[in-house]
Amino acid sequence: MRDLFLLLVAALVSGAAWAQVGAPAREAPPPAGAVQPIDARLGDASARPLVAMPSVQNTPVLAIGRDYRIAANDLMDIEVLDLDMKRTVRVNTGGFITLPYIGPVKVGGLTQHEAELLVADRFRERHLQNPQVSVFLREVTTERFTVEGAVVRPGIFPLTGQITLLRVLAMAGGFAAMANSTEVVIMRTTAPGKRQIAAFDVERIRAGKDDDPAIQGDDLIVVQRDNTRRLLKDSLFRDIIDSINPFSVLIPK
Repeated sequence: MRDLFLLLVAALVSGAAWAQVGAPAREAPPPAGAVQPIDARLGDASARPLVAMPSVQNTPVLAIGRDYRIAANDLMDIEVLDLDMKRTVRVNTGGFITLPYIGPVKVGGLTQHEAELLVADRFRERHLQNPQVSVFLREVTTERFTVEGAVVRPGIFPLTGQITLLRVLAMAGGFAAMANSTEVVIMRTTAPGKRQIAAFDVERIRAGKDDDPAIQGDDLIVVQRDNTRRLLKDSLFRDIIDSINPFSVLIPK
């Protein structure tokens, strides 16, 4: 009996010693107020799978002056509180946006406040008594050019990359019926109070005889009308009126 008791005691002592050898050593807790290393606070990052954090999309706040004029390709938020309606729209090359219930509205060339008043007036025409309209600009086009005169789609266009005169005319829909393709004027402001004006013959550019000039920001491209063709059209129109209307002599020429 005594021998059995000694064997049990020896087994317990050896088991405790084996547990102390096999168990990992525990570090002493840091003293109060001590700053632990990041690895100690978070554990071994390599032992844990990486988790993709959800991206947070914040709407940028643009520092735009009150006198900023809305231009083609600008992106804006329009909110009508009375209808609980909010739309994000982009201004097209003609300066128009399209909204539910009122259709197309031309906001190009207006300030934000003027655009709010115009949109409110259009909703008021649809029997909305006191529409509360807010306009916020998300994106603005910093560089743009203007095409005027005898083209199919005159307006303000964004300047993206390198653009030449022929491409500008294509963006504007090409020449209109009474256009003078041999007299296209580019007006460019080089410094405050200084402006350059140059005329180009598009037919010579198309034939490869002249270089296709590059367009810069704030350029104004004006396609002149052909006065000879306009006068000929007016004369033919007058002859037709005289032949079918005996009282045409009373119409001032």
